[in-house]
Amino acid sequence: MPDNFIDLTVTSPPYDNIRDYNGFGFDVDEMAKLLFRVTKDGGIVVWIVADQTINGSESCTSFRQALTFVDVGFNLHDTMIYHKAGFPFPEKTRYNPVFEYMFIFSKGKPKTVNLIEDKINKYSGEKVARQSGQRQKNGELKENSAYRNDKSREVKLYGVRDNIWYYAIGKGNSTSDEVAFEHPAIFPEKLAYDHIKTWTNEGDLVYDCFMGSGTTAKAAIAANRKYIGSEISEEYCKIIDKRLEPMLNNLFTNL
Repeated sequence: MPDNFIDLTVTSPPYDNIRDYNGFGFDVDEMAKLLFRVTKDGGIVVWIVADQTINGSESCTSFRQALTFVDVGFNLHDTMIYHKAGFPFPEKTRYNPVFEYMFIFSKGKPKTVNLIEDKINKYSGEKVARQSGQRQKNGELKENSAYRNDKSREVKLYGVRDNIWYYAIGKGNSTSDEVAFEHPAIFPEKLAYDHIKTWTNEGDLVYDCFMGSGTTAKAAIAANRKYIGSEISEEYCKIIDKRLEPMLNNLFTNL
Protein backbone atom coordinates (compact mmCIF):
# COMPACT_ATOMS: atom_id res chain seq x y z
CA MET A 1 0.00 0.00 0.00
CA PRO A 2 1.11 3.59 -0.50
CA ASP A 3 1.71 5.84 2.48
CA ASN A 4 -1.23 7.77 3.98
CA PHE A 5 -3.79 5.53 2.27
CA ILE A 6 -6.27 4.19 4.86
CA ASP A 7 -8.93 6.27 6.65
CA LEU A 8 -9.80 3.70 9.32
CA THR A 9 -8.64 0.27 10.46
CA VAL A 10 -10.98 -1.86 12.56
CA THR A 11 -9.40 -5.14 13.61
CA SER A 12 -9.02 -7.74 16.33
CA PRO A 13 -5.62 -9.45 16.15
CA PRO A 14 -4.65 -12.90 17.39
CA TYR A 15 -3.47 -12.52 20.97
CA ASP A 16 -1.87 -14.91 23.44
CA ASN A 17 -2.99 -18.54 22.97
CA ILE A 18 -6.73 -18.08 23.46
CA ARG A 19 -7.47 -19.26 19.90
CA ASP A 20 -5.46 -21.32 17.41
CA TYR A 21 -6.18 -19.26 14.24
CA ASN A 22 -4.80 -22.10 12.11
CA GLY A 23 -1.39 -21.55 13.66
CA PHE A 24 -0.90 -18.02 12.34
CA GLY A 25 0.52 -15.17 14.45
CA PHE A 26 2.12 -11.78 13.86
CA ASP A 27 4.83 -9.34 14.94
CA VAL A 28 3.09 -6.49 16.77
CA ASP A 29 6.06 -4.11 16.45
CA GLU A 30 6.17 -4.52 12.68
CA MET A 31 2.38 -4.34 12.37
CA ALA A 32 2.20 -1.08 14.35
CA LYS A 33 4.86 0.51 12.11
CA LEU A 34 3.12 -0.60 8.93
CA LEU A 35 -0.28 0.63 10.10
CA PHE A 36 1.22 4.00 11.01
CA ARG A 37 2.71 4.26 7.52
CA VAL A 38 -0.49 3.45 5.61
CA THR A 39 -2.88 5.39 7.88
CA LYS A 40 -3.80 8.85 6.67
CA ASP A 41 -3.04 11.89 8.81
CA GLY A 42 -6.06 12.14 11.07
CA GLY A 43 -6.91 8.48 10.48
CA ILE A 44 -7.86 5.97 13.17
CA VAL A 45 -6.93 2.42 14.13
CA VAL A 46 -9.44 0.55 16.31
CA TRP A 47 -7.50 -2.29 17.98
CA ILE A 48 -9.73 -4.80 19.81
CA VAL A 49 -7.82 -7.05 22.18
CA ALA A 50 -7.95 -8.80 25.56
CA ASP A 51 -5.62 -10.74 27.86
CA GLN A 52 -5.28 -14.41 28.60
CA THR A 53 -4.97 -15.52 32.22
CA ILE A 54 -1.85 -17.68 32.55
CA ASN A 55 -0.85 -19.28 35.86
CA GLY A 56 -3.24 -17.03 37.74
CA SER A 57 -2.05 -13.76 36.17
CA GLU A 58 -3.33 -11.77 33.20
CA SER A 59 -0.78 -11.52 30.41
CA CYS A 60 -0.95 -7.71 29.97
CA THR A 61 -0.68 -8.27 26.21
CA SER A 62 -3.27 -5.56 25.57
CA PHE A 63 -1.30 -2.90 27.45
CA ARG A 64 2.00 -3.88 25.84
CA GLN A 65 0.46 -3.64 22.40
CA ALA A 66 -1.08 -0.26 23.20
CA LEU A 67 2.31 1.10 24.29
CA THR A 68 3.87 -0.25 21.10
CA PHE A 69 1.42 1.75 18.99
CA VAL A 70 2.14 4.89 20.98
CA ASP A 71 5.89 4.31 20.60
CA VAL A 72 5.63 4.27 16.79
CA GLY A 73 3.79 7.61 16.74
CA PHE A 74 0.08 7.01 17.28
CA ASN A 75 -1.90 8.93 19.89
CA LEU A 76 -4.01 6.86 22.26
CA HIS A 77 -7.15 8.85 21.50
CA ASP A 78 -9.47 6.77 23.69
CA THR A 79 -9.50 3.54 25.68
CA MET A 80 -12.89 1.96 25.17
CA ILE A 81 -14.54 -1.19 26.49
CA TYR A 82 -16.47 -3.76 24.49
CA HIS A 83 -18.84 -5.42 26.97
CA LYS A 84 -19.90 -8.86 25.76
CA ALA A 85 -23.48 -9.38 26.87
CA GLY A 86 -23.65 -13.14 26.74
CA PHE A 87 -22.81 -16.13 28.89
CA PRO A 88 -19.35 -15.61 30.41
CA PHE A 89 -16.93 -18.36 31.26
CA PRO A 90 -17.46 -18.84 35.03
CA GLU A 91 -14.52 -18.11 37.29
CA LYS A 92 -13.99 -19.38 40.83
CA THR A 93 -11.30 -16.99 42.04
CA ARG A 94 -12.14 -13.76 40.19
CA TYR A 95 -15.14 -11.98 38.66
CA ASN A 96 -16.33 -13.36 35.33
CA PRO A 97 -14.50 -11.80 32.34
CA VAL A 98 -17.03 -10.00 30.14
CA PHE A 99 -15.10 -7.36 28.21
CA GLU A 100 -12.33 -6.60 25.76
CA TYR A 101 -10.40 -3.38 25.20
CA MET A 102 -10.98 -1.23 22.14
CA PHE A 103 -7.94 1.02 21.84
CA ILE A 104 -8.58 4.00 19.57
CA PHE A 105 -5.26 5.09 18.05
CA SER A 106 -5.16 8.27 15.99
CA LYS A 107 -2.47 9.54 13.65
CA GLY A 108 -2.54 13.09 14.90
CA LYS A 109 -5.88 14.77 15.55
CA PRO A 110 -8.81 12.69 14.24
CA LYS A 111 -10.10 14.20 11.00
CA THR A 112 -13.58 12.65 11.29
CA VAL A 113 -15.65 12.22 14.45
CA ASN A 114 -19.36 11.42 14.18
CA LEU A 115 -20.27 10.61 17.78
CA ILE A 116 -23.27 8.30 18.10
CA GLU A 117 -26.17 9.81 20.03
CA ASP A 118 -28.31 6.98 21.33
CA LYS A 119 -28.18 7.38 25.12
CA ILE A 120 -31.52 8.56 26.48
CA ASN A 121 -31.23 11.93 28.23
CA LYS A 122 -33.41 11.48 31.29
CA TYR A 123 -33.19 15.21 32.09
CA SER A 124 -34.32 16.37 28.66
CA GLY A 125 -36.58 19.40 29.10
CA GLU A 126 -36.91 18.95 32.84
CA LYS A 127 -36.31 21.65 35.41
CA VAL A 128 -33.55 20.55 37.74
CA ALA A 129 -31.76 22.07 40.70
CA ARG A 130 -28.04 22.51 40.43
CA GLN A 131 -25.37 24.05 42.61
CA SER A 132 -23.31 26.94 41.30
CA GLY A 133 -20.15 25.76 43.05
CA GLN A 134 -19.71 29.15 44.76
CA ARG A 135 -19.40 29.05 48.50
CA GLN A 136 -21.36 31.58 50.57
CA LYS A 137 -19.95 33.31 53.65
CA ASN A 138 -21.63 30.71 55.83
CA GLY A 139 -19.95 27.90 53.90
CA GLU A 140 -23.05 26.73 52.03
CA LEU A 141 -23.25 26.23 48.27
CA LYS A 142 -25.70 28.50 46.43
CA GLU A 143 -28.35 26.57 44.49
CA ASN A 144 -29.93 27.73 41.24
CA SER A 145 -32.83 26.33 39.22
CA ALA A 146 -32.01 25.78 35.56
CA TYR A 147 -33.12 23.82 32.53
CA ARG A 148 -30.75 21.11 31.44
CA ASN A 149 -31.69 22.04 27.86
CA ASP A 150 -32.35 25.59 26.72
CA LYS A 151 -36.03 25.87 25.69
CA SER A 152 -35.06 28.25 22.90
CA ARG A 153 -33.12 25.40 21.26
CA GLU A 154 -34.06 21.94 20.06
CA VAL A 155 -34.40 19.65 23.05
CA LYS A 156 -32.48 16.43 22.45
CA LEU A 157 -34.00 13.21 23.66
CA TYR A 158 -30.72 11.36 23.16
CA GLY A 159 -27.17 12.26 24.13
CA VAL A 160 -23.77 10.89 23.11
CA ARG A 161 -23.15 7.34 24.34
CA ASP A 162 -20.34 6.54 26.78
CA ASN A 163 -17.12 4.72 25.88
CA ILE A 164 -18.34 1.35 27.16
CA TRP A 165 -20.31 -0.32 24.36
CA TYR A 166 -22.62 -3.26 25.01
CA TYR A 167 -23.29 -5.94 22.41
CA ALA A 168 -25.03 -9.28 22.60
CA ILE A 169 -22.82 -12.07 21.29
CA GLY A 170 -23.27 -15.59 19.98
CA LYS A 171 -25.48 -17.03 17.28
CA GLY A 172 -28.38 -14.83 16.35
CA ASN A 173 -26.71 -11.81 17.97
CA SER A 174 -23.20 -11.20 16.60
CA THR A 175 -24.44 -11.95 13.08
CA SER A 176 -27.19 -13.77 11.26
CA ASP A 177 -24.63 -15.49 9.00
CA GLU A 178 -24.21 -19.10 10.02
CA VAL A 179 -21.05 -19.37 7.93
CA ALA A 180 -19.32 -16.74 10.10
CA PHE A 181 -19.21 -19.17 13.01
CA GLU A 182 -16.87 -21.41 11.06
CA HIS A 183 -14.29 -18.89 12.30
CA PRO A 184 -13.21 -19.38 15.96
CA ALA A 185 -13.57 -15.75 17.09
CA ILE A 186 -15.88 -13.13 15.59
CA PHE A 187 -16.95 -9.79 16.98
CA PRO A 188 -20.44 -8.32 16.45
CA GLU A 189 -21.19 -6.72 13.10
CA LYS A 190 -22.82 -3.80 14.90
CA LEU A 191 -19.57 -3.10 16.78
CA ALA A 192 -17.64 -2.72 13.52
CA TYR A 193 -20.51 -0.75 11.97
CA ASP A 194 -20.63 1.70 14.89
CA HIS A 195 -16.89 2.40 14.71
CA ILE A 196 -17.07 2.85 10.95
CA LYS A 197 -19.93 5.33 11.30
CA THR A 198 -18.06 7.18 14.07
CA TRP A 199 -14.61 7.60 12.49
CA THR A 200 -15.35 7.82 8.75
CA ASN A 201 -17.67 9.36 6.19
CA GLU A 202 -19.34 7.68 3.22
CA GLY A 203 -16.84 6.74 0.54
CA ASP A 204 -13.88 6.52 2.96
CA LEU A 205 -11.57 3.50 2.94
CA VAL A 206 -11.79 0.98 5.79
CA TYR A 207 -9.16 -1.71 6.38
CA ASP A 208 -8.88 -4.89 8.43
CA CYS A 209 -5.39 -6.37 8.60
CA PHE A 210 -6.67 -9.56 10.32
CA MET A 211 -9.79 -10.05 8.26
CA GLY A 212 -10.85 -13.33 9.86
CA SER A 213 -14.48 -13.94 8.93
CA GLY A 214 -14.87 -10.58 7.13
CA THR A 215 -16.97 -8.72 9.71
CA THR A 216 -15.30 -5.34 9.16
CA ALA A 217 -15.68 -5.62 5.38
CA LYS A 218 -19.36 -6.55 5.70
CA ALA A 219 -20.00 -3.56 7.98
CA ALA A 220 -18.11 -1.27 5.61
CA ILE A 221 -20.28 -2.33 2.68
CA ALA A 222 -23.40 -1.76 4.76
CA ALA A 223 -22.18 1.73 5.72
CA ASN A 224 -21.38 2.64 2.10
CA ARG A 225 -17.62 2.70 2.66
CA LYS A 226 -14.87 1.16 0.58
CA TYR A 227 -12.91 -1.67 2.16
CA ILE A 228 -9.67 -3.63 1.97
CA GLY A 229 -8.90 -6.74 4.00
CA SER A 230 -5.85 -8.93 4.53
CA GLU A 231 -6.15 -12.58 5.54
CA ILE A 232 -3.38 -15.19 5.41
CA SER A 233 -5.57 -18.27 6.04
CA GLU A 234 -7.08 -19.78 2.90
CA GLU A 235 -9.81 -21.39 5.00
CA TYR A 236 -10.88 -18.02 6.41
CA CYS A 237 -10.80 -16.43 2.94
CA LYS A 238 -13.43 -18.94 1.84
CA ILE A 239 -15.60 -17.91 4.80
CA ILE A 240 -15.20 -14.26 3.81
CA ASP A 241 -16.24 -14.97 0.22
CA LYS A 242 -19.39 -16.74 1.41
CA ARG A 243 -20.34 -13.87 3.75
CA LEU A 244 -19.72 -11.01 1.33
CA GLU A 245 -21.05 -12.51 -1.89
CA PRO A 246 -24.75 -11.85 -1.10
CA MET A 247 -24.02 -8.23 -0.12
CA LEU A 248 -21.88 -7.47 -3.16
CA ASN A 249 -24.73 -8.60 -5.43
CA ASN A 250 -27.51 -6.74 -3.62
CA LEU A 251 -28.17 -3.11 -4.60
CA PHE A 252 -30.20 -2.56 -1.42
CA THR A 253 -27.67 -3.81 1.10
CA ASN A 254 -27.83 -2.43 4.63
CA LEU A 255 -27.01 -3.75 8.10
